Amino acid sequence: MEIKGRLALVTGGAGGIGRAAAAELLRRGARVALWDQDAAALEKAKASLSPLGEVFVDALDLRDRAAIARAAAKLRAAAGEVDLLDNNAGVVFGGDFLAVSEEKLAATVDVNLNAVMWCTREFLPSMIRRGQGHLVFMSSASGLLGVPGLAAYAASKHAVIGLAESLRLELKKAGCRGVGMTIACPSFVNTGMFEGVEPPALAPWLTPERVARLVVDAVERDRLYVRAPWLVKLVPLVKGLAGTRALDALGALLGMDRAMDGFTGRRSS
Repeated sequence: MEIKGRLALVTGGAGGIGRAAAAELLRRGARVALWDQDAAALEKAKASLSPLGEVFVDALDLRDRAAIARAAAKLRAAAGEVDLLDNNAGVVFGGDFLAVSEEKLAATVDVNLNAVMWCTREFLPSMIRRGQGHLVFMSSASGLLGVPGLAAYAASKHAVIGLAESLRLELKKAGCRGVGMTIACPSFVNTGMFEGVEPPALAPWLTPERVARLVVDAVERDRLYVRAPWLVKLVPLVKGLAGTRALDALGALLGMDRAMDGFTGRRSS
């Protein structure tokens, strides 16, 4: 996709990977819209990003389908059709599955999966009609394998990959050649969401800026997957060739099974 002049919508765009992606897109000539539930953080993001280009912001709860529809109509009226949808918004609640509250389990699915479906359904039809567009699905390395202490989060990220892969094949079957897709599967990213985590050996913290560059590069080159760091690239191969026992042993050796033991998550400011 030629990014210059396109309208990109980034959900969860007030901070972290979303804000870094917005900055990268603006530097490459895109117009950018940011959706986030934190209105104050959105205004700060807009103030810092506006020198790079045109920025639109709207505060909404992505769990609310009606709010998504209203925000989409508002964005179309102000800026036109969305060319690039970055489904970036996400939440994480660490802890053993049985210890996490039902409310937090539901929120994980609502934000990490359901909101992705509602946003995609809102903007994909226009992309299909116009024969152009790109969808970014922010999954995770935990969408490729299980992680103790992240059961619901990993489930939601596995589901995002299943959604994206199935949708890709539906579009191909329908003969829709103009809509691209990128699935991002980074390991732990230093945004504050995973405060207290000890990343496994050979998979150090990623920065939001690095992940943003990799994702935007993939959009420009029409690459389906972004897996980072290099160790994540090996996960499908190890799962396919070595099997469960070898993968479990490797996870224990590298410290993946202990990574979430010290998790505290983002602290309120």
